Amino acid sequence: MIPLRLILVRHGQIAANVRGELETTTPGPELTPLGAQQATALAAALAEESVAALFASTMIRTQRTVAPLSQVRGLPVTVLAGLREVDAGDLTLRSDRPSVERYQGTAFGWADGQLDTAMPGAAGGREFFARYDEAVAAIEASGADCAVAVSHGTAIRVWVAGRSANVDAGFAAARPLSNTGAVVLEGSTAEGWLVRAWEGEALGGPAVQSVGADPTGAPASY
Repeated sequence: MIPLRLILVRHGQIAANVRGELETTTPGPELTPLGAQQATALAAALAEESVAALFASTMIRTQRTVAPLSQVRGLPVTVLAGLREVDAGDLTLRSDRPSVERYQGTAFGWADGQLDTAMPGAAGGREFFARYDEAVAAIEASGADCAVAVSHGTAIRVWVAGRSANVDAGFAAARPLSNTGAVVLEGSTAEGWLVRAWEGEALGGPAVQSVGADPTGAPASY
């Protein structure tokens, strides 16, 4: 069986990223003007990839991010609830350092095996991995050999750290994922996943990078 090339892309910039807020509500806010530029740049940045299927979370920002790529490729976008961001629960919209550190520490702790620790007012690690695994299974079931899934910074990093053979929680926590940055994996749920590329900057290049506190994309301490 040919392994799936799975390109997990973080959405474009939203205002909460600039303000450093833990914005995890659904459907959530629109992209900023810069975020829209990043979405356009993403389509060009993936020009050499043989993308056969597109996916996004239930959050507006992921659907807006993938829209230019969908238009260029003539591919529909399948919305998967499991790709949404790690729910911040009682920490939602907070930007103070203790809240951000608790959010990141809890989420990356899941990738390190602390699955029964719950986010304050929200779900724990088992629930997170179950719904993200379900989304990835749906992507595999599409039959595409190369798929792009636009998701969210913390969700991507935690899932990759928990499910890939060559990236652990420490690696993922220490490496930020910029808006429209991507992690590229190859493999399958049955055979295992290997990370082939980890983009620490926006795929569109420095001109479309976002700058800000951005707790869902920044390095974590846990």
